[in-house]
Amino acid sequence: MTERIIELTEIDPNDFFGARNSTITQLKTYFPKIKIVARGNKLKIYGESDLLDEFEKRIEMLIKYFNKYNKLDDNIIERLVTSTGKEEETRKSTGKGDDILVHGVSGKQIKPQTANQRKMVSLMQKNDMLFAVGPAGTGKTYTAVALAVKALKEKDVRRIILTRPAVESGENLGFLPGDLKEKLDPYMQPLYDALRDMIPHEKLESHIEKGIIQIAPLAFMRGRTLDNAFVILDEAQNTTHNQMKMFLTRMGKHAKFIITGDPGQIDLPRKQVSGLKASLLTLKDIDGIAQVFLDDKDVVRHKLVRKIITAYKSIETE
Repeated sequence: MTERIIELTEIDPNDFFGARNSTITQLKTYFPKIKIVARGNKLKIYGESDLLDEFEKRIEMLIKYFNKYNKLDDNIIERLVTSTGKEEETRKSTGKGDDILVHGVSGKQIKPQTANQRKMVSLMQKNDMLFAVGPAGTGKTYTAVALAVKALKEKDVRRIILTRPAVESGENLGFLPGDLKEKLDPYMQPLYDALRDMIPHEKLESHIEKGIIQIAPLAFMRGRTLDNAFVILDEAQNTTHNQMKMFLTRMGKHAKFIITGDPGQIDLPRKQVSGLKASLLTLKDIDGIAQVFLDDKDVVRHKLVRKIITAYKSIETE
């Protein structure tokens, strides 16, 4: 009898093994001649070599599936453990699911919902920098984060960097209580929310701890070269001309930049020109830089949000 150890890396063993080791229990029914013991993030297996080879092959399929879709259930385990592999080849050849950007927590399918969100995806395949401009609720930030997570999962980049200008509504960060992280977290919350939708909690915390995912205010970008990274500048309407220029010139080799913003929600002091507005005009004809303008038709929040945006637009254009 042979003993082997399979170590689970980059996935949460508790989620993979399931409640009360339900995954292991099910595997035992398909491999009755193999003794399977789960300890921490390791599987110890005992049996004949040819059976262990087959078991390792099936475990690898399950890990790959879990890594991509963030879920396992009895039907999936049965399908992958008993499949010949032809089903997956058929799915790939038919192109089924091509519009899915990533599978989020619990296998949630995350994909563009509107024409302009699909345009964002298409333009990022052809360009290294994209300006996505539109009102709140149009999914521009969420789609941008999904594109970044997809690029990281597919190893097109080594890290994700998310940033925002720390412009407060009448408050000065220096007078707020708490350390720097506590002060900044409320302004970065929408970015955290999007990431939590797409990456399991423990993996997200690990990525942040290792610097694979970085979330920081725009001022922290100064002096850096952002290479091999997918970088998103959110709320870009609140950048000054100099801040925007500083940010755009941080772009390093093998980097992708998405700049999102809503020119209708500028919180800068009066008479100060938005860096977003200026850059849209200045950079509009440069190859490799694309622009997409989302509108009320792209709103994916509550149906009232679209009506609110339309109502305000009619007042502002009078």
